[in-house]
Amino acid sequence: MADARELPLPADPVDRFRQTVRAMPDRTAVIGPDGTLTFAELDARTADLAGRLHALGIGPGDRVGVGLPRGVDWAAAPLAVWRAGAAYVPLDPAHPEARLTRVAADAGLSALVTDTTPAWLTGVPVLAPGPTGATAPPRGKPSAQDPAYVIHTSGSTGTPKGVEISRGGVAALIAGLEQRGVYADSHRVVAWNASLSFDASVQQWVRVCRGDTLVVLGDADRTDPHRLAALLAEHRVTDLDLTPSHWEALAPQLLPQAPPERMLRLLIGGEPVPPRMWRELADTWAEGRIEAFNLYGPTETTVDATACRIEGPGPHLGSPLPRVRAYVLDTALRPAPVGTAGELYLAGPGLANGYTGRRALTAERFVADPFAEDGTRMYRSGDEVRQGADGTLEFLGRTDRQIKVRGFRVELGEVEAALRSHPGVTAAVATVRQGTELLAHYVPADGAGLTPEELRAHTTAALPGYMVPAAFVALDALPMTVSGKVDVRALPAPEAGTERSGPGLDGEIEELIAGVWSEVLGREDIHPDDDFFALGGHSLVALRVVSRLKKRIGVVMPTKDVYRHPRLRDLAGHAESLRAGSTS
Repeated sequence: MADARELPLPADPVDRFRQTVRAMPDRTAVIGPDGTLTFAELDARTADLAGRLHALGIGPGDRVGVGLPRGVDWAAAPLAVWRAGAAYVPLDPAHPEARLTRVAADAGLSALVTDTTPAWLTGVPVLAPGPTGATAPPRGKPSAQDPAYVIHTSGSTGTPKGVEISRGGVAALIAGLEQRGVYADSHRVVAWNASLSFDASVQQWVRVCRGDTLVVLGDADRTDPHRLAALLAEHRVTDLDLTPSHWEALAPQLLPQAPPERMLRLLIGGEPVPPRMWRELADTWAEGRIEAFNLYGPTETTVDATACRIEGPGPHLGSPLPRVRAYVLDTALRPAPVGTAGELYLAGPGLANGYTGRRALTAERFVADPFAEDGTRMYRSGDEVRQGADGTLEFLGRTDRQIKVRGFRVELGEVEAALRSHPGVTAAVATVRQGTELLAHYVPADGAGLTPEELRAHTTAALPGYMVPAAFVALDALPMTVSGKVDVRALPAPEAGTERSGPGLDGEIEELIAGVWSEVLGREDIHPDDDFFALGGHSLVALRVVSRLKKRIGVVMPTKDVYRHPRLRDLAGHAESLRAGSTS
């Protein structure tokens, strides 16, 4: 086997896309809730937008924001930015305005592609998607080291940090997954479910560059197992990419419907695979129903660094992809013996260029590779692993306070910073329970009268939904250890429910919402004073709630409304007002 350093860097994704267009212009490239595009149509649309960006003087090294709803332009916009030689910066419309403002300022946008002009952005040209016929020559040809995208992850200091990934890193990712057998054949039909601001989206949407068809899932399609099963069958989807938490929520309905005539390829990543899930997926492979792969990689290493088919005993991370070098080192940067725990360091062309505007943090996490003679760097992942005799890596945990919540990377420090930014909070700590549920314990200022509902509203306005704690517990003081640190083990658990002092369910809307909560949470005896998150709800389950409310009472609401109105009675009142507004 060739050394990872000896493998040549593969073709740029845009060059591969052009080859695909020439080979099969009439093949369907993108299927979205708003229509379809052939490869020829996607080529024309992306060339047009790239020309408009060229006309603004945008080229290699520039950054262009992309803030669009789910649809065919989800694929067209970032690809057009690449054709212009620039890097795209996702700006998820579902995220709070305060976070979008910080991300846009941190990235230093040269333009924004969106279907609406946001009030929070000034001094930046705004381009709407769709053809106009405008064109201009490119400013220059990008190199493999030029940025391809900047994705912002949770930051321990309270501010999201932008990870700048190179074009060569994306090219190496595609080639590595092809050579490992994850993308073994062509003409696949790929379900695209991840948000553009989540780096798993990259390995989903770039599939169009190699000739695969993208099926863009709407919010309801992603969370309703019956709708998803119908969509998989309708479009004959062959590849589905999910986090373990997401798969666990959908598996009971999807597994019995796995098509025997075409084996579904399931890509699992974003968080550790539980042993029980590993065994179940290994069985589906043995039965010839689902072929599952476990993918691992920090955002800083271009989505994936290791891969393996889920079969046999596990779970484990597999081995490094081609062109990736993985080291298991002790605190003195010496190789840890086989079977001994150490920190995982990763190197290769997939390494990020660094963090935007943060030289010190970049130097801290991207360090010189002592095992290379060419002056290259390696990334300190913060993940504790051990290597088996067969070369596979086993994940053991984190060396810091970073966690994964349903596949999203969360720095508890950023959650705590949002909590402490409320003037009525004097101290706060964020923790995680059962691996998926964020909790907040806080000390309100004297006389502040701060309620959990008010603090939830405050954090909802500052953080993405997946970072908003599921429960808020007020304390007179945070418990401390003898060394002066917060005693996490002494923090009281949140109450199972809210105080039920009011009357029972009243009216059609409350009854319907209670029925939906009962279904998605698996609980009976829902009371109008109950808090959705105190009952075990989280962002993924909230998506299922809004999907079912749309179907049953015709009310369309964003997921963040569940965070703003967590009590059933309040959510019912909000739904009633929305329904009245839609019929007036």
